[in-house]
Amino acid sequence: GYWAIRQVSEPLAAALGSQAGELLGGSLRQAFRRVTPPLWDLADEVVAGEEALQDIPVRLGQADADLLLEAAPGGLAEDYTSPLVYFRFYRRQAGGPVEGAPARQFGLVGSSPGMLEVFRKIGIYAESDAAVLVTGETGTGKELIARALHDQGGRRRGPFVAVNCSAISDELLESELFGHEKGAFTGAQKTHRGRFERADGGTIFLDEIGDMPMATQAKLLRVLEAGRIERVGSEQEIPVDVRIVCATNVPLEEAVGRGVFRSDLYHRVAVLRIHLPPLRLRLDDLPQLIRHFIDLFNRKYEKNIKRLTPEAEALLQSYLWPGNVRELRNVLERVFVEADAEVIGARAFAEWVRERQDFSPGDWGVATEVRTPPAPPVLASYEPTAVFADDAIDVSASPPVRKTTQPANLTVEAIRRAYRQADGNLAAAARLLGVHRATLYRYLDRHNISRQDLQPR
Repeated sequence: GYWAIRQVSEPLAAALGSQAGELLGGSLRQAFRRVTPPLWDLADEVVAGEEALQDIPVRLGQADADLLLEAAPGGLAEDYTSPLVYFRFYRRQAGGPVEGAPARQFGLVGSSPGMLEVFRKIGIYAESDAAVLVTGETGTGKELIARALHDQGGRRRGPFVAVNCSAISDELLESELFGHEKGAFTGAQKTHRGRFERADGGTIFLDEIGDMPMATQAKLLRVLEAGRIERVGSEQEIPVDVRIVCATNVPLEEAVGRGVFRSDLYHRVAVLRIHLPPLRLRLDDLPQLIRHFIDLFNRKYEKNIKRLTPEAEALLQSYLWPGNVRELRNVLERVFVEADAEVIGARAFAEWVRERQDFSPGDWGVATEVRTPPAPPVLASYEPTAVFADDAIDVSASPPVRKTTQPANLTVEAIRRAYRQADGNLAAAARLLGVHRATLYRYLDRHNISRQDLQPR
């Protein structure tokens, strides 16, 4: 039959010598005419047989790849009633196909626009000694950024010392950072080298710096300006050569405005900035993160879990993840420990779902209370390689039966706001608008709107 392309990723389009926008709405037969075997025949076969086709060797551009196809019943969200087929390609490397290799850099997993920007900044900032401020919600992985900056930079052979400023009492934080002399205060029975001394020649990471008391902030500012510390109970200055990386989950600008954070210190620690987007705004990375944690827990618990079912992944896609990647890891480890089969289904998450619904029901669905489109019911458990990151193609049989209703909130200005809020991620913007991303793509294409048109004016 005739199949029309409804969604295609930029990496896959590039492999075909084209751009995603040029392929949307076009014929599968025309776009993939040089791919063997013919994909349109495979699409007909998978719809007729109602079973997934796996590990089909194909020639994609100049690369050998393996292909997985699965039909999605009921059409694409509520915009199409004709059949859908999802395609997922995997690059084949020496030694066989790579199944589900997550796109990773610097120990971080993801290929969404927000994460690619993080990777870009790490590569640049690692070569500098300037202070870096890492921002992001709790659980996004800010310490991983600090470690990556250290490991990729010229101080990699020196120590990396991490301090959680919110976990140490105000009375002890100064001593912990700068050290103290014997007898400096009650209980100081011996001389103590502080974290700055221990980080000499390397990097110190100050997590939750916004919780640092004002008195300690003043001493930290002195260290950054002079490169010297004074232990508590001593007047002797000790030189230290340290790169400082700080992190916060609250806007330091607001803390400065409230008078609880020094403005001069803010400008010292925020020379360079890296923002880690929350997981709810990069749900395209969720399958890669799941694959990463499956591999991690297989090694830790000596198991052989293959994947989650599409239903299980769709369930995780519908959650807003207030605890971000840390919460995802904890949830997956919980069901992993209890799993006794190679595939983990949605039932394994039932107890966790009940707990979350009782504790915080608002975390299911989009924060603005618009409808959250369901995640694609297939392929989420099969990770693309870095070459074809996020390279599922949705193709629907044509002619599709379109519904005439247009979401009332789908205006250019609404899309522009959602696009900015989603850090340039169109899929996340679609979720914020409460429409399927294919609907958003069609709207942009129909009105000849490019990504540049969505940038702030």
